[in-house]
Amino acid sequence: MRARAASVQAQLEAILLAWGMPADLAAETAQVMTDTDLAGIDSHGVGLVPTYDAMRRAGQLRLDARPRVLRDGVATALVDGGAGLGHPPAAFAMRLAIAKARQAGIGAVGVVNSHHFGAAGWYAALAAEAGCLGLVTSGTRTLAMVPPRGAMPVLGTNPIAFAAPAGEEPPMLLDIATTAAAANKVRAHAMRGKPIPEGWVVDADGAPVTEGEAAVAQVFAKAEGGLSPLGGAAAGHKGYGLGLMAHVLAGTLTGGSFSPIRLRTQAKDEPDNIGHFMLAIDPGAFRPAGDFAADMDAALGVLRATPAADPGQPVLIPGDPERAARAERLAQGIPMPEALVAQIRAVAEAAGAPFLLVAAA
Repeated sequence: MRARAASVQAQLEAILLAWGMPADLAAETAQVMTDTDLAGIDSHGVGLVPTYDAMRRAGQLRLDARPRVLRDGVATALVDGGAGLGHPPAAFAMRLAIAKARQAGIGAVGVVNSHHFGAAGWYAALAAEAGCLGLVTSGTRTLAMVPPRGAMPVLGTNPIAFAAPAGEEPPMLLDIATTAAAANKVRAHAMRGKPIPEGWVVDADGAPVTEGEAAVAQVFAKAEGGLSPLGGAAAGHKGYGLGLMAHVLAGTLTGGSFSPIRLRTQAKDEPDNIGHFMLAIDPGAFRPAGDFAADMDAALGVLRATPAADPGQPVLIPGDPERAARAERLAQGIPMPEALVAQIRAVAEAAGAPFLLVAAA
């Protein structure tokens, strides 16, 4: 099924409202999730509804929670996510970081007591839209990354996103997991019947796992094995180090949990206490903003002009694939496998929400 983007957003909002999320927060969360699907990031959009529903049923999510400021400084702040879904407190925190950057040149805002927040790049893009540079990191709930020389996972996918505005060029937007792939991307591949690329998932002996259901079980159900760090066998220490850096900023600095420790005592109905980190920098604090934008255009222009090995595959800048996916999906609809459509229908019916997905023309 190719679903109209507007119907996906309406469906998400209807389910979140039925779950008890306040209308303004439901609308924003639905927008974040739909924008993520439009960007081609199927692992972090509507496909997570069954996961969120399971967390809600377990009593982990406080869907009526509103973010609130716990500590407030000139250029820093700490936000309490209230044990709700991570999208509202993450958006709140980045907007607060942007406001502080406009006043102090830089704004750093942490979030504690949160949950999964979708795609990190969505929040970094908020900074670029406001003329700032944005850096986002987050902790995660699932132990997934097997460190170099290890046999068991000890870190999550711990994403890092960075955005920078330009002038004539669109913003640069980098959004990466610090594993070879995001855990939910493995699940999304399996749901669509796609093989798992070699190098994403390994078993306890370090052997690749490429069959979809087996890979999902390896990542989400087994104590050993899991996702390879970014860089794989040759340079996995880089992804491992970046993943640890992401946790230090988002978890240790904010008071968010470290999953290997949390899981020793966490009950099924206890929140995950995920931490996020949002940094916004105003280029005008360092040099005239127009000069920064001009230099960004020049740098990105050089990259675009790089001779291509295949003339049909030009060199891209980070953010180009997502912009292309958005244009295509706005026109053709968001692809949703039948199994996911059935899951969304079941979740909506159980919540007393209407089924609103509509196929694109």
